[in-house]
Amino acid sequence: MKRSENAITETKTKSAALFRMVSEDHVCPYGLKAKALLERKGYSVEDHHLKNRPETDAFKTKHDVNTTPQTFIDGERVGGYDDLKAFFGKPIKSSDALTYTPVIAIFAVAALMALAISWASLGTIFSVRSVELFIAVSMCILGVQKLRDLSSFSSQFLGYDLLAQRHVRYAYIYPFAETGAGILMIAGALMWIAAPIALFIGAIGAVSVYKAVYIDKRDLKCACVGGNSNVPLGFISLTENLMMVAMAVWMGAKVFLL
Repeated sequence: MKRSENAITETKTKSAALFRMVSEDHVCPYGLKAKALLERKGYSVEDHHLKNRPETDAFKTKHDVNTTPQTFIDGERVGGYDDLKAFFGKPIKSSDALTYTPVIAIFAVAALMALAISWASLGTIFSVRSVELFIAVSMCILGVQKLRDLSSFSSQFLGYDLLAQRHVRYAYIYPFAETGAGILMIAGALMWIAAPIALFIGAIGAVSVYKAVYIDKRDLKCACVGGNSNVPLGFISLTENLMMVAMAVWMGAKVFLL
């Protein structure tokens, strides 16, 4: 136990020199992250500000580096922010790495919003309406993700959607249809419009994803959270479409049969 306590004490007494850009019109975000990481690890940080471009360029030339910030520990250069993370044994995420994080975040927020709306409007959290709201809110959030960059979304969507490959304009219509159907389902209005739209786009999407992933065995990225995403095309993408189909059938049944 004493050896462990001594090791912690020694770590807290260590110091590091950090050189980062801090000018009137720019504060390097990675410099702030590096400083915060060092402080969390118990380092006393000698924070050196590079206040302008000439000063920054002179520093890069002197130390033969291409970027800032740069961290020095015990007189030895560790490197930039990613190098500092590696120094402390933290994983470095590649910008090209596949991830489900965006979809998980969207579905989690949609679920909480659905419960909040259900509580505010019905006075209860768990109900059939909560499930309806969850799917409808998810559709709206996913639709907005696509609408923020229609060009990028359409390019990625065209890689696997069967209808869009035949009629390119469908790739531009899809986000509006998904968002509009979701809004109507939240309101519980015009189900005779919302249900068929959701059923149509959901069914086409489900067939497209199933064919691309499970029949053709293609390794693609999904456009479900917008263009240029690193979400892999697969079960999650299929789930989005099946949710729309289920919601459309359920809401349609409520209107036309109940």
